[in-house]
Amino acid sequence: MERLKLPIGLQTFRRVREEGHYYVDNITLDPGYSDICGYTEADLDRVFAPELSGFDRARVRAWYNGYGWRGAERIYNPFDILLLFRTREFKAHWFETGTPTFLVDTLVKRRVGPPELERMVATDELVSRFDVDDIATEALLFQTGYLTIVGERRRGERSFYELGYPNREVRESLNGSLLRHLTRDPELLAKGVRLYDLLEAHDFDGLRDLIHAFYAGIPHEWYTDNTIATYEGYYAAVFYAYFVSAGLDVRVEDSTSRGRLDMAVRFGGSVVLFEFKVVEQAGAGTAMAQLRTKGYADKYRGRGESVVLVGVEFSSAMRNVERFDVLPGCSD
Repeated sequence: MERLKLPIGLQTFRRVREEGHYYVDNITLDPGYSDICGYTEADLDRVFAPELSGFDRARVRAWYNGYGWRGAERIYNPFDILLLFRTREFKAHWFETGTPTFLVDTLVKRRVGPPELERMVATDELVSRFDVDDIATEALLFQTGYLTIVGERRRGERSFYELGYPNREVRESLNGSLLRHLTRDPELLAKGVRLYDLLEAHDFDGLRDLIHAFYAGIPHEWYTDNTIATYEGYYAAVFYAYFVSAGLDVRVEDSTSRGRLDMAVRFGGSVVLFEFKVVEQAGAGTAMAQLRTKGYADKYRGRGESVVLVGVEFSSAMRNVERFDVLPGCSD
């Protein structure tokens, strides 16, 4: 008999009978049950072969696969798969069933910036009780299905779980929700399209103007009524979320032999390397200087990619970008 496929998120339990008594066993992190909450690749081939006709399998996988509960195989969100086959459209089907207002409010209250969601690590607290007022941020994101297990490390007798976005749907949509909360901008979708077009055209003057206008459009009341903009990394977090929500391939804190780059954006055989500074703290010109002295571009030149260096310096007094230095091409 096939096992029941359950919705993504929360925890999974089984009822166990032992010596005439029943008890409930939490199997959320049991590798033997890692595929019961979604569809596997084999499920799609066996059950949905006719519906898959006409779809790019790699695109289906990038949008809706990626959930992991310590098993060897990643699984698909069943809600997304069924709606994809019905509508024949790649959309945030699962995410759009309900805006995660409480989750976004909680992340902002706890000052968890969008880039931090890329590098969270948790222990067995992932399966702690679900009480939104008394639960670790990592557990909250895992149990609601917005982050999943992407790796595991043993340190002594303990397991540490590396968390990450399961797929493109969640990554783009959650960052879009956070960005709307952080900026109160109703025109994010249109600006995201413009951002994408400017990058493809290598129009960095236009990109600078768009970014400046984007920060200038954040209402003054947002700064006076909230403390979120005072925490370190706010401006870079907004910048990052803006690029991710536009559907771009963004990497944060990409490691090189000489340090960690703040952000890399890859598209069409090109890569743009960003370094962020707050001018009142680091001084003018330090962002581009670090990009050059650290040799961050070397890693990408070896791959044959066209490299552009961009040093972005924010002013906390201006609440905007003060410097936007661009060095195109492969030479330093």
